[in-house]
Parts: sequence; structure tokens; C-alpha cells
Amino acid sequence: MGLGSTTEPLRAELGAALPERPFTLRFWDGSALPSTSGDGPVFSVRSPRAVAHALLAPGQLGLSRAYVSGELEVDDIDAVLALLRGWKPPPIDRATQRRLLLGAARATGVMRPPRPPAVELRPSGRRHSVERDRRAVRHHYDVSNDFFALFLDDSMTYSCAVFEDPSRDDEPLERAQERKLELVCTKLALRAGERVLDVGCGWGSFPIHAATRHGVSVVGITLSEQQAALARQRAAAAGVADRVEIRVADYRDLRGERFDAIASIGMVEHVGSAQLDRYAATLAALLAPGGRLLNHGIARLRHGEPEAGAFSERYVFPDAAPAHLSRVLLALERAGFVCEHAEGFAEHYARTLSHWTARLDANAAEGERLAGAQRMRVWRLYLRAARSGFQTGFSSIYQVRCRRR
Repeated sequence: MGLGSTTEPLRAELGAALPERPFTLRFWDGSALPSTSGDGPVFSVRSPRAVAHALLAPGQLGLSRAYVSGELEVDDIDAVLALLRGWKPPPIDRATQRRLLLGAARATGVMRPPRPPAVELRPSGRRHSVERDRRAVRHHYDVSNDFFALFLDDSMTYSCAVFEDPSRDDEPLERAQERKLELVCTKLALRAGERVLDVGCGWGSFPIHAATRHGVSVVGITLSEQQAALARQRAAAAGVADRVEIRVADYRDLRGERFDAIASIGMVEHVGSAQLDRYAATLAALLAPGGRLLNHGIARLRHGEPEAGAFSERYVFPDAAPAHLSRVLLALERAGFVCEHAEGFAEHYARTLSHWTARLDANAAEGERLAGAQRMRVWRLYLRAARSGFQTGFSSIYQVRCRRR
């Protein structure tokens, strides 16, 4: 920060550019730009580097970098998410931009541009190629198995639970996840001796449940070596290592095999809209005639909006793109599936995320030790933003049961 620099010109220009502000800005020198409504969340701009991030990458990416790096702090994440849903900032013309830049230069002084946070990933290569998908999945899942155990239930099920009543908060997460796993088995009408595929098996919760409760043999696939190693250990501990095979593989790697049923739980979001037809055709080719598919995935509800924002793209799920339910159904029908049943679980996922958020908050110190401060900031925001999406009708999640003709 340059000698004699001051935030006063920046505050003055921000005040003029944002005459109505349902939030407060506090700066590193102790000064503040108060809320014009007298309430709202408080953003603490902790150093000039936060301003530099916002100027170098205007919009969500710059703000994400400032927040993840710890240069921008907020007092209430849920209040910020509510603000972003309802507040529309006024347009900024070129003259105002120049004044803001000049005020920022006086506030920050001469400084080197800050580097993006270490946990940011900008995928390279052809979008949704096998190699790029592998890097994207590992960026999300290979934090550490112990980190995920801080907020998941004992079965390590990393997908929407099914509650008896999602409006209530008194049902244990473990019971709701067991209900979801059993619901998938019931919808697939599993019979002892059948061969089942789990696409995106995570830490093995569904293969273990299906093998122990229904006597089937399950092949689970994941792109994460860490997940696969723990899933194999868990299957052995459950006594079903002879009926549960966990592979590190992409769904496109499966050729010439045949299954009686397929469960795809929380996987379709990572396929990409351009690959949905190939995804559906690949699964159809793996099923025996009359074989059953249960596709469980997040879906966008609004049309005409981006598939994902910069925060999710760089820090949470690179290249993930929840598709509309209609697009998923079209791909399945094109592949020769007859769709027999579809069911939405938005309220259930919101409740699931409330459980995960509370558990991670309760283990914040251990989470930071395992994953680092930057990743903890990503996850605390991500879990709350996802919950907000399900609560406000931005997204939902559907189970679609199909049968191959």
C-alpha cells in the first residue's frame, strides 16, 4: 500500500455509484460505507488486495477470489445470498468506472496484482474429455476422505437424503440416507443374484447397501483414487468384498459388459449437456433388454440462465452443468429408454444440506486443519449456496426410473 493512500476517494465514488446499498462496507483502515437501509450484511474489505481482485476480474470471479483468499470477509453468508437474490445494482457507465478505478488506485497505492487463490482450478483441454473430467472430479473429491467424513453421515453418502418430513429437523441424517438408498433399490426392483452398476459410486454407500440388503453383485465406478480405496475398505468391513467391485473408471470406459440394473446417483450433473446423449446411449448399451435405470441428479429449473457461475466453475465443481429435466428425459428417450416414473426431492436436498452445513460448522477447526483455510471458506459458502438454490426454486433434484426397451 502506497504512502499516504486513503480509502476516502474510493468510498466517495462507491457511495455515488451505489446510492442505495442494503449492506455495509468496512475497510482495512477502520473506515466504513454504511448501509442506506440501516441493515443488511457487512462486507469487510480486509486489505487492498481484495479491491485488486475485484478490479482485475470484475463480477463474481473477482469477488470469489477476494472471499476465498480471505481478503474479503462477510458476517452472515446466508444474508449475503439473500441479498444477491433480491438486490439489483445500478448499471455502471464508463465514466463511473474510470472514477472508481482512480479512487481504487489512490486507496491501494502501487502494488503487484495478487495471484488467484491456490485452490482455484481453471480446467484445460477439451471440455468433458475423459482426462479433463478426471481432473475436475479429483479437484472436488480428493480434498481428503477425512474431510468429507466431518459432515457426511456414517454411510458416507454424498447425495440427497430422503426424509419422512423434510419440513422438520428432528430426523437423523443417517436414517434419511438409509431411506434414500433403500428407495433406489426398491425403484430398481433388485433381485438376489442380479448384476448392478453404480455410476459415480463415491465411497461405496449404495453398492454396500444393495449387496448386503438385496443380495446383488455391484460394480461401482469413480474417477477418484481416494474414494475407491476407502470404498473397497468399507465393502470388506461390511463382508461383501466378494460382491462389490470398485473401479477407478469413467462411464465411457465400460464396453462389452452387461448389467441387469444401473443406478446413477449424483453423476449426471458432471456429464455436460453436449454429452448427455452419449451418456444415455452408453448406459442403455450396458443394460440387458428390459434392464432398469435409476437416474438421480440435480436439474436447473430456469431457462435462459448460465449453467454455472464463476465460483462453482473455479472452486467447487469445474465443468459441472446441471441440465433441465426435459433435456435429461430427451436423452434417455433417444437412447431407447421408456421413462416410467419421475420424482422431485428439492425440499429433501435443502434439509440434507442443512445437516451438512451444521456438521461442517461444528467441525470447522478440524476442517481447516485437513483442507486449509481457503477450502473451508469454499465449502462453507458452497453448502449454503446450494441449499439456497433448492429453497428458492433455482434448482431441484429428480429421480427418473426408466426401462430399456
